This record gives sequence, structure tokens and C-alpha cells, in this order.
Amino acid sequence: MLNRYCFTLLICLTAFLANAQETIDWKLLSKVKFRTDYIEDLGAYYMKPKFSKEVEAYQGKEVILSGYFIPFNEQKMFFILSRYPLSSCYFCGAAGPESVVELQLKPEAVRRFRMDEQLTFKGKLTLNVNDIDHCNYILKNAEPYEP
Repeated sequence: MLNRYCFTLLICLTAFLANAQETIDWKLLSKVKFRTDYIEDLGAYYMKPKFSKEVEAYQGKEVILSGYFIPFNEQKMFFILSRYPLSSCYFCGAAGPESVVELQLKPEAVRRFRMDEQLTFKGKLTLNVNDIDHCNYILKNAEPYEP
């Protein structure tokens, strides 16, 4: 009877851990190097990321990340979670592209957030190397998270 109980507990614990999300931080996301590539079609240079193995380990996993909310373009549903407030972020300050994460919110998670509101989101982390219309880090199916 005890063996059956232990086996059931082990199965439940394994299933829980397999679906659990992990909290990541900006220090982890800064473990990326950039190479400048010229894009002929645009006639411009683009900073192409090379993610560390440590960062690549989170590709496609559900993660939790805290930062400053920036509604970059509300009409196009383009939202950013930044390591820094707007005045110091990648788009307006001197921070690098590794300091912002694009939030692709679940439809039911869309609501009015305040600029520079400190929030925590959970979602599936996607590493973007080639699509210049999106950030290098994307949090898909994102929603606010409160522990």
C-alpha cells in the first residue's frame, strides 16, 4: 500500500514539475551577444542576437518575468515589458535590446495598464533571431501573474 502511495505521489510530482513555470530575471536575459548585420532590402543595419546556452534552455518554456510595462502601440496591441522605466528603456534611453521583452497578451488578459507600472507576467518565452518586426525576446500567451 505504501509503495502504491509513493508511486502515485511521484507521478503527480513529476507532472506538476513538468508544467511548472520558472521565474527568470533580466540578468539571465542579458546573456546574449549581438552581431551587426546589414539587411540589403531595408538598406539598414540590424543587431542579430546570439543567445547563450543558458538562455536557449528557456526557449518555448513558460516563464515568469517582472518589469516595467510600456504600451508601445496600443492600437496594434504591441506591448513591452522592460527592465527599465520608459525614460531609460531601449526605445528612449541607452539600454540594449536585451532589456525589453515583447508581450503578446492572451485576449482575455488585455486591459489598461499604466505606463511604467511594475508588473509580473507569465507566458511562453520565444527567442527571436531573424524577424526584425519583433523584439529578440517574446513572451507569448502572456498574462499578468500574481503569486
